[in-house]
Amino acid sequence: MNISERLSEIRAGFERPFWVANITEIFERLSYYGAFASLALYLQEKLNFSTQQTGTLTGIFGGMVWFLAIFGGAAADRMGFRRALSIAYLILATAYFLIGSIGASWLAPVRNSVPIGLFVGFILVLPALGISLVKPCVVGTTARASKENVRSIGYSIYYTMVNIGGAAGPYLASWAHRHLGVENVYRVAALSVFAMFFVVLFFFREPRQAGDAPPPSIATVARNFCVVVGNYRLVLPVLGIALVLRIVSFWYPVNVPWWIWVVLLLLVLAGISRFMWFLVLFTGYWVVFWQQYISLPGYIHGYINAKADVEFILVTDGLTVICLTLLVNHLTRKIPAFQAIILGTLITSASWLILAFRPTVWGAVLSLFVLALGEIIQSPRYYEYISRLAPPGQQGTYMGFAFLPIGIGSLIGGWFGGTMAHHFGEIAHQPARMWWTVTAVGMATAALLWIYDKSIRPATAAAVN
Repeated sequence: MNISERLSEIRAGFERPFWVANITEIFERLSYYGAFASLALYLQEKLNFSTQQTGTLTGIFGGMVWFLAIFGGAAADRMGFRRALSIAYLILATAYFLIGSIGASWLAPVRNSVPIGLFVGFILVLPALGISLVKPCVVGTTARASKENVRSIGYSIYYTMVNIGGAAGPYLASWAHRHLGVENVYRVAALSVFAMFFVVLFFFREPRQAGDAPPPSIATVARNFCVVVGNYRLVLPVLGIALVLRIVSFWYPVNVPWWIWVVLLLLVLAGISRFMWFLVLFTGYWVVFWQQYISLPGYIHGYINAKADVEFILVTDGLTVICLTLLVNHLTRKIPAFQAIILGTLITSASWLILAFRPTVWGAVLSLFVLALGEIIQSPRYYEYISRLAPPGQQGTYMGFAFLPIGIGSLIGGWFGGTMAHHFGEIAHQPARMWWTVTAVGMATAALLWIYDKSIRPATAAAVN
């Protein structure tokens, strides 16, 4: 098939909801990554949180977004993508405005009446309520509004759109931070997503495919959710206990013994399905990936150059993905999806060794470039792999679960990055060693995924359908 035939196939293969949803995704990602790029510096340098507190709060901001996408996917299946997207963009506009207003005088009565960590943590969770609806809707629309012969490239287009926003967000944050003040980074983000509310309202139509079932009942959504989880009667209460302990141990001086965390982890692993095992293992990739937003900004300002424009440096990842996604997708198209996931994990993990050997601004840029290559290889194939497991009418639910590793990886990565930065930087005075530790986590993740591929994955499709 020549290029003109392929382009014609692409034009005919996608319906209008595909393009509308993915265009709004650019602006949602612009707002999210702009906010994320400035967050660590905002918390540590403007609001005076410690290194460890900054890591944890940054991890909460990133983690809750993706964790709640599980429930957002189920809600999107029930409400319909158009209604869910409209509500989501209104929530996001409000949430980003509040983040930028943390230090505002009109919030002073609330800010002074509760612990500052609790107050900031609560506000940082609010964007998750909106994004948890947006992500499953956009990915689900990509599945429903694209024909089978272009489904794979549809996810590459989706991921390119994500990274157009991912590159533009830090760039816009850099400009707003320098010219308007860091608080106004979040107000610009609020305006961006508020505009998308009107785009969805006027241009988006609910995507349908022949044979689509009617919207599922609440009972059906709950049943689908439980089937994917596995032994939900064990898993959900244990996860609830773990979340409560984590929140309490952050805001109050409570030392939870390590063996309690081990017991909780073993109980969860004993109850989850094979599909959930894959998602849990893949969490390690995102622990490694999110360090560019959690640990890298403070590392650059603290140990490389205090005047470096961190937000501008963070453009590297998104810009690389924009330029190279379609090319890399073409070059790796014959690699089976699961093997591409493992290869991408290895490359992303090894990227941080560049910064460990070359602790300079250009070393950071090169690390992010290589990190992005691993991301390009695995991410479109990951969503393709998950989408093919989803039964008809459950794309939202399954795509919601697809974001679980991203959320857990940020929550763990926030604690992990803050702890490593404190230990190796402030105690051992060998900050570059933290990147060796980050790389080791990624390599271990790739090894566990390889074991899963050889021993468990063949039964996964039967387990989740």
